[in-house]
Amino acid sequence: MPNNQTPDPSSNQTCDYVDHESFQVSACGHTFTFHPAGADRLAALIEHIAGAERSLDMFYYMFQDDRSGRQVLDALIEAARRGVRVHLIIDDFGSDASAEFFQPLQQAGGQFAIFSASWGVRYLIRNHQKFVIADNARVMTGGSNVSDHYYDPPQDNGWCDLGVGIDGKVAESFTEWFALLANWTRTSGSQFRRVRRMIRQWDPGDGPVQLLLGGPLVRRSHWSYRFKKDLTRAARVDLATAYFGPPLSIRRLLARTAKRGDVRLIAAGKSDLPATIELARMFYRRLLRSGAKVYEFQPCKLHMKLLVLDDKSYFGSANLDRRSIRINIELMVRVEDAALADRLREFLDHLQAASAPVDLQWYRRNTSLLDRMRWRFFYAISLLDYRFARQASR
Repeated sequence: MPNNQTPDPSSNQTCDYVDHESFQVSACGHTFTFHPAGADRLAALIEHIAGAERSLDMFYYMFQDDRSGRQVLDALIEAARRGVRVHLIIDDFGSDASAEFFQPLQQAGGQFAIFSASWGVRYLIRNHQKFVIADNARVMTGGSNVSDHYYDPPQDNGWCDLGVGIDGKVAESFTEWFALLANWTRTSGSQFRRVRRMIRQWDPGDGPVQLLLGGPLVRRSHWSYRFKKDLTRAARVDLATAYFGPPLSIRRLLARTAKRGDVRLIAAGKSDLPATIELARMFYRRLLRSGAKVYEFQPCKLHMKLLVLDDKSYFGSANLDRRSIRINIELMVRVEDAALADRLREFLDHLQAASAPVDLQWYRRNTSLLDRMRWRFFYAISLLDYRFARQASR
């Protein structure tokens, strides 16, 4: 991209981009299968459900009444009819499918519940996680919700995301966590303190593969606490994140790492929430001055949540922004394995090739005082919800 060309979030250019094919890596006694393409993610999810023999425990932030949602629901109904114990929980804020939409699943013998089903403090808790466990042994997780937008191809501006199938012992941790969530949905009252306590007391163990959690106003046991510890010692950092707007402590660590090592950030160049792109640009200058390389992904909307620090890899539901770190209930899988980290960096090279570089010359030419004032406003209200920023920018 020429230095005087502004990355354009509204551009329809796909740069002849083709989604990376699925790939598999064995590490630390686990098998990880990564699905970057939307069609592959949906097919893998349906296959995951169809392969269950005894149980399916499923949580999704967003479950929509559309083509993909009906296809997934039909697979769950079929599983329940063949005797599989099916338990589905959705987040009330994220999903727009009605309770009636899920009645056929309940009629087939499946369980259905809504997380944050009432107003008050409880309603403000957003459970942003996405995962489904088959037979307490195999997991699918990542950033994708159950919605056509997450499975559409780049040519239709579908979300560029990552689904991950996991076969291994960490599935037991997912099962334990789902049981806590299921019990929480069966209680009444705000239960705000209880959900915080669940996350504070969560023990991910000390193995090379861990399920890390995050939740409202929780710090020391938060996934980001472990991320910051890894970042403190890291020499090479590669990030792909849909929403970039981390707290000051993480921004400082990234700048320090860039000065002594290598930092690469691939952020969104397109989004359904343009304010998130402008918010990310608020923090580019310090990174660029520290020597970091910054790119904006151009072919379609970016929904990736992939963080690689030296030989540690993080993937799951969390963005690198204040809401994911301070407010939302999130999960990130942390894997300490050099070969996996190298393979994921190769995948990030694929994204970078379809991204526009951002440098200090571009930043100076294309940012004004008014831009910076608008960005600070978006940052101030980003803890509420990005949709408020979208309304405010109209």
